[in-house]
Amino acid sequence: MAQTTPNHKLTVSGWAAHDNSGVISPYTFKRRVNGPDDVSIKILYCGICHTDIHHVKNEWGITMYPVVPGHEITGVITEVGSNVNGFKIGDRVGVGCLAATCLDCEFCKSSQENYCDKVQFTYNGIFWDGSITYGGYSEMLVADHRYVAHIPENLPMDATAPLLCAGITVYAPMIDGKLHESTGMRIGIVGLGGLGHVAIKFGKAFGHHVTVISTSPSKEKEARERLGADDFIISTDPTQMQSKRRTLDFILDTVAAPHSVGPILELLKVKGTLVLVGAPDKPLELPSFPMIFGKRVVKGSMIGGMKETQDMLNFCGTHNITCDIETVTPDKINEALHRLVKNDIKYRFVINIGDTKSSL
Repeated sequence: MAQTTPNHKLTVSGWAAHDNSGVISPYTFKRRVNGPDDVSIKILYCGICHTDIHHVKNEWGITMYPVVPGHEITGVITEVGSNVNGFKIGDRVGVGCLAATCLDCEFCKSSQENYCDKVQFTYNGIFWDGSITYGGYSEMLVADHRYVAHIPENLPMDATAPLLCAGITVYAPMIDGKLHESTGMRIGIVGLGGLGHVAIKFGKAFGHHVTVISTSPSKEKEARERLGADDFIISTDPTQMQSKRRTLDFILDTVAAPHSVGPILELLKVKGTLVLVGAPDKPLELPSFPMIFGKRVVKGSMIGGMKETQDMLNFCGTHNITCDIETVTPDKINEALHRLVKNDIKYRFVINIGDTKSSL
């Protein structure tokens, strides 16, 4: 395993964590030169994902320091490799979580690259050449074109950035659940945060009745009046939960904190589906009776393949869907990470990488 290879000749400025304190500081490093299958991207914006916090603090025990986070990247192509078709200099593009896969397994061949056993991610991964991948907290990126998506012209680059992770994370299970094939279903979204607020927008755009399930009564007005939710259930209120038993066809659980899914399962109709996309650091409580007596399904989902990611972006372009964001300059990254830990954001932070007026 090598941090760089002799082909890494491009000097790049970025921001990295160097130990598990999680503190981000300026970092100059090397990227590979643009190869025949690559595109070079001037990064304009990069979203801040909760996964970034796990990595910079080594909470999952897998971080290779120094780590340059960031997998919600939007920018403009500045160079195109000789084998690349479909991209040209000046194109508006996005890069999400994927940096490399085997290209040959059943999942890669069926546009489900995200489930490839050899998948490597945009940062803290090992690229094909053995080098460590560095993410979007930086001024530019060299990416294999097979993991790059076009951004529709009508979508703003800043509010689109989180769609490359948060957006596809909720879009993919909705497509898997065939929510795009009919209208009028009753769907539930557990948690109103970075993932949940986008899921509401998708659910409404697909033409469904959307119920938000939350522990926070204060979020009801926001959910209904600004995001367009049709109903709101306070999950800590037994009376409300009982009154809504067997009313939902499909539930998307976006909560990343440990919680019991038993009461949530009771909200599903017989043969309903609950999909988990949040990633709590401790096992969830999953009682068997709500599944047995309701013939219900519990499954998980992670991001999406590249075709699905492009479909999602096109869908967002058609329906004018973006994330609700707060932009920060690079000198405010540590402050943003701290606020994200406290859930002090509606609903995603995005770094304005192109703002050169400030530095850490």
